[in-house]
Amino acid sequence: MNKSFTKGRVWTLVLLLALILIIYVVFLYQLQIVQGEEYYNRASEISEKEVSVTAARGAILDRFGRVLVSNKECYNLSIDTDKLFASEDPNGTLLQLVALVQEYGDSYTDDLPITKQPPFEYVENMTAIQRTMLEAYFERHRDGLPSDYPTAVELLSYMRTRYDIDNSYSAEDMRTIAGLRYSINVRYAINTADYVFVQDASMKLTTSIMEQKLAGIQVSRAYVRNYGTEYAAHLLGYVGLMTQEEYEKYSLYNYSVDAMVGKDGVEYAFENYLHGKDGLVREYRNSAGTILGTEYLEEPEPGNNVYLTLDIALQEQVERILANGIEVLMRERRNEKITEEEKGDWKFKEGYWEISGAGVAVVKVDTGEPLALASWPTYDVANVIEKYAELLEAPNAPLFNRTLMGAYAPGSAFKPCTAMAALTHGIINSEDRIKCDGIFAKYAADGYAPECWIWRAGKTPKEHLTHGELNVTEALLHSCNYFFYTVGDKLNIDPLEAFARQFGLGEHTGIELTETVGNMSNRRNHSDYTGTEWRQGDTLQAAIGQSDSIFSPLQLAEYCATIANGGERHSASVLNEVRSFDYSDSVFTRKTEVLGVVDSPSFNWEVVQAGMKEVANSPQNESVSKYFVDLPNSRRTAAKTGTAQKGENIVNDAIFIAYAPFDKPEIAIAMVIERGKAGANCAFMVRQIIDAYFNIKSYTDTSEPEMALLK
Repeated sequence: MNKSFTKGRVWTLVLLLALILIIYVVFLYQLQIVQGEEYYNRASEISEKEVSVTAARGAILDRFGRVLVSNKECYNLSIDTDKLFASEDPNGTLLQLVALVQEYGDSYTDDLPITKQPPFEYVENMTAIQRTMLEAYFERHRDGLPSDYPTAVELLSYMRTRYDIDNSYSAEDMRTIAGLRYSINVRYAINTADYVFVQDASMKLTTSIMEQKLAGIQVSRAYVRNYGTEYAAHLLGYVGLMTQEEYEKYSLYNYSVDAMVGKDGVEYAFENYLHGKDGLVREYRNSAGTILGTEYLEEPEPGNNVYLTLDIALQEQVERILANGIEVLMRERRNEKITEEEKGDWKFKEGYWEISGAGVAVVKVDTGEPLALASWPTYDVANVIEKYAELLEAPNAPLFNRTLMGAYAPGSAFKPCTAMAALTHGIINSEDRIKCDGIFAKYAADGYAPECWIWRAGKTPKEHLTHGELNVTEALLHSCNYFFYTVGDKLNIDPLEAFARQFGLGEHTGIELTETVGNMSNRRNHSDYTGTEWRQGDTLQAAIGQSDSIFSPLQLAEYCATIANGGERHSASVLNEVRSFDYSDSVFTRKTEVLGVVDSPSFNWEVVQAGMKEVANSPQNESVSKYFVDLPNSRRTAAKTGTAQKGENIVNDAIFIAYAPFDKPEIAIAMVIERGKAGANCAFMVRQIIDAYFNIKSYTDTSEPEMALLK
């Protein structure tokens, strides 16, 4: 019988096993004891990093403490490029991420200003930051690009090669990958915020991405602005990432490169109050990017809370009244067009008869504070950044703030100013009467003989009408052009211009937001506007609110308030108060500011005010008074209409100013409707605004405010 194993073989096997065991024990000791911590950290991939903690931005509230804009905590998805590009197929991962984002209805950041579908072209209306980024990218990659400013197709071709985008991808997928790779890469060419793949990601999307463990995705907490109202878009403004130019400005105040700053409206005007001081935190993350712990090195300090003079309840009503009123007027206009076209009498050019925009300002008479500033058409400020390009192309320029930036000829709404100037300078007194002859023929020999509006208002072309003899109060009631031609001719333009500027016409209103100062007709810049030298006929036209006088609705409202309070013009500041982030301390409290005084005896003011009262209440002005005669004394209104000529075959602008109540004025209103046809067409909407103000006042006087500020 053969033996399989000898003693020598057994010992050899034992020694071999012992050697293996010794090696294993030594290796295990080295791994767990000597290098255990190092390998543990490496296996866990625990990393620590100091990151800036964005301070919460201050809230924006109305005068009664109702929150208009606040903050909402959200989750952002960012890309760890080291991990993404270390993966086997980074481009495929990017497409997976985009597919998930689209599946859950979120949106991702794509800064490449090239159309998403072929034929590929640069987008129209490229934003300033897009253009800055693109030019920085060109500069950084100058050596590889075919030209200094390649076409969109040439740029995408370069990117396909640079980013190793496989030819098997469709043109659309190639563009998607290129857009994301560009958005990541361009951050190295320009001093701007880190790339955030998805801002304010939905919980479903965040959870899905975490479950699928896609390479290189990190989740971080952030804040986004949360809007408590759908209204006041043009006033509130919005926030966004800084441009290079903005960073150069705000870096002086230690803003981080990824700071969100005000871009327009209140967000921009009061940036110094709203922006807080960022903190600093040390984060500990594992290999999956999950935050395991944090250590605050510097606590963030939230921004202050800004209270506006705005009454959001009134603002909402004014915006609704304006939108609904324009719809009524346009329905009437379309019916009129059909009727006139059937008779062959329609004279307005296509595209020049529809209402194209409107603005309304409602201000407090005793302080000048704006209570409501509405511009039509408007937009939703909550998604203005996402829809910015679309809004730029939308009809009637909804982004344009007509109430502050629109400049319109005031028409006959200017006549109270002319009347006050003439009374103050002794051109007329309250008893003087001027006979309206229909045609002002003083300069007929020079080829200039302007007509009063009533001259051709007869039922037939041959029937000419006049106003007869009028005093100044009656001239305001009937809006007699002849009367104001006469007094304007005697007064002349220089005193009239100076008087208008005392009313704030052609001057800054004092509001902190961007506004136009417009222009009050004058000799100095007339040729800049018209290309002609000043003539006396321009004085006559300026006296009735024409020539080259143009003012904003806010200026007209403050002008009306100055008439109502007997000559004191106040600042239109929209800032009411600033309180600390916890509302405990007052940082700033607004005081009423007088910008100027129109100095004239009280009896002159009474004459002009009486004329405006007649406009809104006299049965001789039935087209307007029918909307106001039933008002109780506590709401009795004074008003003046204006109709500004736009040119031949173009519908006139409609202007309306009013204040109420007449005996103790509280609010002044100015409304301008582009191509509104006649000032009287505004009357029914102004009546609704007056009712809305007093109705809202009745319940805000008795209800509990949301915050402690009730004024």
